[in-house]
Amino acid sequence: MQYGIQLFGVLKDDHNTLETLRRLRSLGFARIEPCLSLEPLPGMEHVIWPIDWLKTHFNKIRDMGLEILSAHIFVRSVPASLEALKQLRLRYGIRQFVVKSPEDLTPESLQQTALTYMQTADALDAVDAELLLHNEAADIQAHIQDKTAYEHLLSLCLGKVGAQVDAGWVYYGGEDPEALLWRLGPLVKSLHYKDFRKEKDMLVQTAVGMGLVDTLACFQFARAMGIPQLIDQDAFEAEPEAELRGCLEGLSRLGQSREHTVSYLNTLDVETGEIRVLKRFDHIIEAPNWLKKQESILFNSEGHIYRYDLTTGAETRIESGICDNCNNDHVVSADEQYLAVSHSRKEEGWMSRVYVLPISGGQPRLVTPNAPSFLHGWSPDSEELAYCAFRQQDGKLEVDIYAIPAAGGEEKRLTCGGFNDGPEYSPNGKQIWFNSTRTGLMQIWRMNRDGSEQTQMTHNERNNWFGHVSPDGTKVVYLSYRKGDLEAGEHLPNMQVELWMMNADGTDQHRLISLFGGQGTINVNSWAADSRHIAFVSYELTHK
Repeated sequence: MQYGIQLFGVLKDDHNTLETLRRLRSLGFARIEPCLSLEPLPGMEHVIWPIDWLKTHFNKIRDMGLEILSAHIFVRSVPASLEALKQLRLRYGIRQFVVKSPEDLTPESLQQTALTYMQTADALDAVDAELLLHNEAADIQAHIQDKTAYEHLLSLCLGKVGAQVDAGWVYYGGEDPEALLWRLGPLVKSLHYKDFRKEKDMLVQTAVGMGLVDTLACFQFARAMGIPQLIDQDAFEAEPEAELRGCLEGLSRLGQSREHTVSYLNTLDVETGEIRVLKRFDHIIEAPNWLKKQESILFNSEGHIYRYDLTTGAETRIESGICDNCNNDHVVSADEQYLAVSHSRKEEGWMSRVYVLPISGGQPRLVTPNAPSFLHGWSPDSEELAYCAFRQQDGKLEVDIYAIPAAGGEEKRLTCGGFNDGPEYSPNGKQIWFNSTRTGLMQIWRMNRDGSEQTQMTHNERNNWFGHVSPDGTKVVYLSYRKGDLEAGEHLPNMQVELWMMNADGTDQHRLISLFGGQGTINVNSWAADSRHIAFVSYELTHK
């Protein structure tokens, strides 16, 4: 997951700006939000950058791998600065410019400010940029017409100005950040994390996730809306670098959380676009396998594999013996007599191994003792399994595609270079489709069954996962994430994602649908026998 950082707090006590930026990038921050001034501020250039400073150092910042996602702007007159803001957009790619409420929070002052901000927002829209309003504690504490002054000003802007919500200042101002976020809804374009703890009847700033702000609730809102998330820490109790590393680790853990998530099992007609919701689940289900010879769909949930009967809607758990911690990597033999699963003992975490058992239920047979191994493909002749595996190669952990006889035996490495995942056999058994980061982003690839002629099939500026070939061999459906939402090797849950489809020769690549999903949506092949319908899982976050 890619997170940003608001620079004021980390720069205010450190004048070596470029070195600080290098350390932030090494910690894992991919995006920054600086403060920019249109005129020099003597003694403050390290924390509030004059535009000339940015112009001088921009190439160095870019070469570090940092994206200037947004910028707080410090100007006497916002409308008078329009041309400068447009140039910042065109030269440096900054898409969001952040302003604040006026100090005078009277109705008259807010009305004048709204008119000015709308004028600015209209002009920025012409260059594909937007104006955002950042809250402080004061405009949360002040109320006008039963609203916070912050919400009142946003409503006066008629949707032309977006919201950049600082959850910490919302809490400090006496409001529930989660409630405010959901009240504003799609108007929120960016989320800042600040946190506070109570000390001697006072609120003092602390590291994100270590205080009173409900970070998980805010995080889930940001994921549901697909908006940027930035750490905004103005005070440090210990070493800033250590605290910021802890913030990132905490947010990373939240990124794996499925708390307060409900699931929907759906089907999609890829020709007409018709979607049918089959059932809502109040827990996590993942990875549907649509059986070709039976009116059933398999999926995993809470460590077990379930069969959903399309005729009756009945749901039955498949007895799988020791395999009681199955993940979302499971496939079915061509004759649909056997089920292959990826299972790890709970005390081993993610050390998954491949097993085979009767599809009607029974004791599983271990195929490979090597771990971690994540199954994705079973050849049409039932002779071979293909999986993604993490293996040490020359002292380095590599993630590659391996094949192994279904009866067990020696595994064969098929790929080399990059992060390789999601292997799936073509219906004629001659090729294996997979996804790989070897050219930068995650893209869909294809190779011969023996690993020869590895060919990249998608080339767009997105991260594409899990290419699933239709039974007639003509079409491929795959899961697609936006480029900046996560790292290329990640496929996280609870994200704004899309399902795409292309012809098997790589032509006619196009989006089918957008949804809230990701990990669990289509990890394995979910085509129906008619090569027209697919099954997929979408998710919804519940909140207070």
